Amino acid sequence: MSQNAVINLDGQTFELPTFVGTENEKAIDIAKLRDLSGYVTYDPGYKNTGATKSAITFLDGEEGILRHCGYSIEDLADKASFLEVAYLLLNGELPTQAQLDAFEAAVKKYTVSNEALLKIAQVIPTSTHPMSELSALVGLMEGQYDTKESNENILRLIAALPIFAAWNYKKSIGEAIVAPDPSLDYCSNFLKMMFAKPGEDYKVDPIVSKALNKLLILHADHEQNCSTSTVRLIGSSHASIFSSISGGIQALFGPLHGGANQAVIEMLEEIKQAGGDTAKFVAMAKDKNSGFRLMGFGHRVYKNFDPRARIIKKAADDVLTALGVVDPILTIAQELEAAALSDEYFVARKLYPNVDFYSGIIYRALGIPTDMFTILFAIGRLPGWISQHKEMMTNKEPIGRPRQIYVGSPSREFVEMSKR
Repeated sequence: MSQNAVINLDGQTFELPTFVGTENEKAIDIAKLRDLSGYVTYDPGYKNTGATKSAITFLDGEEGILRHCGYSIEDLADKASFLEVAYLLLNGELPTQAQLDAFEAAVKKYTVSNEALLKIAQVIPTSTHPMSELSALVGLMEGQYDTKESNENILRLIAALPIFAAWNYKKSIGEAIVAPDPSLDYCSNFLKMMFAKPGEDYKVDPIVSKALNKLLILHADHEQNCSTSTVRLIGSSHASIFSSISGGIQALFGPLHGGANQAVIEMLEEIKQAGGDTAKFVAMAKDKNSGFRLMGFGHRVYKNFDPRARIIKKAADDVLTALGVVDPILTIAQELEAAALSDEYFVARKLYPNVDFYSGIIYRALGIPTDMFTILFAIGRLPGWISQHKEMMTNKEPIGRPRQIYVGSPSREFVEMSKR
């Protein structure tokens, strides 16, 4: 049974309604607080603010739970394909075999190179970060397609991002692009476009394809994070889905968000350049005055463990074993992992390796350049962004417009230049 929250301000009492979500999350509805009292709430970073009601993803950071439309991330990563999860996020239900076949066929239909966009991609300087190029190309899709074709544009976006990523990689190494292969599944086709050479036979390693499938699923959606909130905020102005996703890509680019897996490898490189003494850097991480921070450990939301990390650790082990990669960077990573899982300092503070740590290791083992790591994150997160955008538009949510508390100078007279 719902109850009202009572707040006393300036000698007046105000009652605000409360409600409870399907997973027992409790909220106070403050939508009318300013109209009733003249007050607004102050919540930097929106850590205590529910900006929307959503039926897509449930996350419990204290218990380490992540579910999409009611299905656990463990089951989805173990039993589903990435496009199956994309269908789930977009439609709220798992597809039947016939529905999945139709969805996969529809994505393949749009998995073709757009020659106009390819010409633009080819003249973007190689010094441009891949995420900036990806954001630009997605934004430019608006000029290529009718923005009113909502269902078609969803399919176009899901099909396009792996193509754009492969273009960027091939350009960076000076190789000709490899055309999409409609005979392959989503992940295998991406790997072929990335690593095959034109005219040469290329066989996709099933262990690698399976690991990539898991990685994309683990990144598919994560509730109202920075990039998802960006997509919703841009979309709330009724900007096109292309503009909204382009903005989400830029938000993901930041080192505190999607750039974290890149920061992991850069940290490992730093340790290697300093001699590879992991014990020394573990000790530095414990010293607050050292200025050194272990990247890829702990999580802003998950307070006990990251359920995605447990899943991807096994995939990382499988990939390293299957590929037989000999890389001092990956050896350092394994030593840090062992220290974090056994050292009482890290165990007591729950500074466990997170999904960024293990995804960085896998991408490194696959030979993907460090500055492209976040693009893989974006490909995985795309169905979540689109689903959140679709839900917001379907629910006819109002334009996002946060308030502020002004702390600048009060009203004052203009001072003529000669008197300043």
